[in-house]
Amino acid sequence: MGSDPLVDAAYNVRLSVEESEFQRNITAYRSESRRATRDLSGHRAIAFDAHSGERLDVWGVEEGRLRPVFLVVHGGYWRMLSRHDTAFMAAALDTAGIATVAVDYSLAPGAPLEEMVRQVRAAVGWTHRHGAEHGLDPDRIVVGGSSAGGHLAAATMPGGWQRELGLPADVVKAALPISGLFDLRPLVASFANEWLGLDTARAAALSPLLALDPGGSYLPESVIAVSEHDGSGFLAQSAAFHAACAARGIAELLVVPGRHHYDVFLDLADPSSALFERLLGLVARAGTAGRAAHERA
Repeated sequence: MGSDPLVDAAYNVRLSVEESEFQRNITAYRSESRRATRDLSGHRAIAFDAHSGERLDVWGVEEGRLRPVFLVVHGGYWRMLSRHDTAFMAAALDTAGIATVAVDYSLAPGAPLEEMVRQVRAAVGWTHRHGAEHGLDPDRIVVGGSSAGGHLAAATMPGGWQRELGLPADVVKAALPISGLFDLRPLVASFANEWLGLDTARAAALSPLLALDPGGSYLPESVIAVSEHDGSGFLAQSAAFHAACAARGIAELLVVPGRHHYDVFLDLADPSSALFERLLGLVARAGTAGRAAHERA
């Protein structure tokens, strides 16, 4: 069955920018990540998941002190890019006293989306269990990502999976999904299903929007960010996910003016940007949440 042209128009953001602009941003992800980490202390290529062997990098740690963590997940429509393209914010965050953990996950079509979700959650588990050995504060973890990484970051927000990994329900103190997808059911009829291979039931099960517990269990504070010039599907889904999160807890919808799907992520390297400022706020409040968790224990 072919894809639906109307669905494709809403979700094929590659067509929303000129090819030269797309290539410029994709190149900047890698080159700016190299520049940002060139002089930073850290730990490279740590295998965080025994089953898959996937790895993460830790950047911007300080001897003798545990730093709050921004665990960041790359985009690429679940089939391209890597952690090496996803550390461009590390230098700016280091200056602000925050460590960056850039995470890899297995890509489609070689791995199903369920496995990608499991791996990102496993990376959160590794950070909580082993972060202190690497200069990371296990009680101040903020998870974020862009595009496919926004979906995977949001997949760490609902409850239930933490118990299976022996983690506290509030292991993720805050979340910053950027230009993410939160209800995957439309993608079953899209071009992306060529490599995702989803049916409606699996798409629903993998949708963070549909996984939010209406019973009022813990939900981390979040900023749901999207660019002004994003795809119509991404804009609509960000608004819907924000509304669902705000009905349950503390959530903000940030529509970043003048940005498109690919350059908005790079704002995390700019301390003067609204996106960076929101991340600093989430981290600061994560410190308060972390202290509260210690007091409850």
